[in-house]
Amino acid sequence: MMLSPLETERLILRPFELADAATLQVLLNDERIASTTLNIPYPYPEGAALEWIHRRRLVTEAGLGYSFAIVRGEDNALMGACSLGTISSDRWAEMGYWLGVAYWGQGYMTEAVRRLIAFAFDELELNRVCASHFIHNPASGKVMQKAGMTYEGTMKGHVVKGDKAVDLVWYAILRTEYEGQT
Repeated sequence: MMLSPLETERLILRPFELADAATLQVLLNDERIASTTLNIPYPYPEGAALEWIHRRRLVTEAGLGYSFAIVRGEDNALMGACSLGTISSDRWAEMGYWLGVAYWGQGYMTEAVRRLIAFAFDELELNRVCASHFIHNPASGKVMQKAGMTYEGTMKGHVVKGDKAVDLVWYAILRTEYEGQT
């Protein structure tokens, strides 16, 4: 599937471009982002952003996931990323996202997540979207709640970040719930 840009009131969610690598590298080289995500290391290795963009293109081409750059419409500033991964034959996907620290607390992520959920149900025709956050990152859970997702449970010590076991808090939304909200 060829990804077309998705728009919201303030944002454009578009496929990553190779030219995004330098900005992506700077945004991701922040310990505050790494501490709230499973797969982003700190310090962020030189050249890793370009490699990530290449890998995400292959995943999209294979139909296994979709990653979008979150870009502010007014000035084209690259602010972060959101994705649907682990697209299942059972028509569900796991959502992930992060936002550069300078853009936290301004409602951008909730706006992006709502649009990504709409894409999942309206265009990919999925039945379920789920997402999780580290227990020490309740702001991410608030984004999920504002986007209409429902708390499903906490998995104790489910992942290891660095050398520490971390609890994951899970949320999900079903197509029927999404349709009832729109």
